[in-house]
Formats: sequence, C-alpha cells, structure tokens
Amino acid sequence: MFGADDVIAAGLKVLDKFIPDPAAKAQAEAALRADLQKWDASQNVTNQVEASHRTVFVAGWRPFIGWVCGMAFAYHFVLQPLLVFLLAIYGANVNLPEFDMSVLTTVLMGILGLGGLRTYEKLKGAAA
Repeated sequence: MFGADDVIAAGLKVLDKFIPDPAAKAQAEAALRADLQKWDASQNVTNQVEASHRTVFVAGWRPFIGWVCGMAFAYHFVLQPLLVFLLAIYGANVNLPEFDMSVLTTVLMGILGLGGLRTYEKLKGAAA
C-alpha cells in the first residue's frame, strides 16, 4: 500500500540529492513531517465541521458523490442494457442516452480506492 510514509520517503530521496549534510537533512525531514501533521490536523478539523453540519448539502457532499457515481454506474452497466433489451422485445426502437464512462470511472475508482486505504488503516490499527 502507498501511504504518507511513502510520500515522506520519496521526499527524503529528493532531499538526499539537494542536502548532503546529515544535520540539515534531519532538520528538513522534521520540518516536512511537521508540515504534513499540520495539514492532516487542519483537514481533520474541516472534515469534522462538514460532518457535523445540519444540512445534507454540506455534510453530505461525499455521500452525494458516491450515490451519483453508483447510480450512473448502475445505469450504464445494468439498467440501460436491460431497458434496451426489454424495449427490443416489444419492438420499440429507442435510443437511450449514453455517456462517457471514462471520467466517471476515474472518480468512482478514486472513491473506492480511498475507501480501501481507509479499510487498510483500520485493519492495521492506524484508525484514530
């Protein structure tokens, strides 16, 4: 799995090329880790504020994206082919709308991938 430690390790490889002094490199590493922790803490505050909001338009944007992607995925791969089949049985020739799934699939796989990383964190006991 790819996580924050991998990002830090990649950043440290870059630091090795530009900062040969071990003391300066250690100081840059500490600054990098501190900045990442600050960003993580501020993102957690933002997430808590969004989740505690009383309206679904603020608290529910992530679930909304999930539902939209799920419904579009279901339409594209289940409902639309089934409707075309059923309409053909009854002799109706209707062109149902089709859309480009490449963009939607990118978003959906990103959501599912992030969900998988969160499950991995929970299994490893890193869920705090």
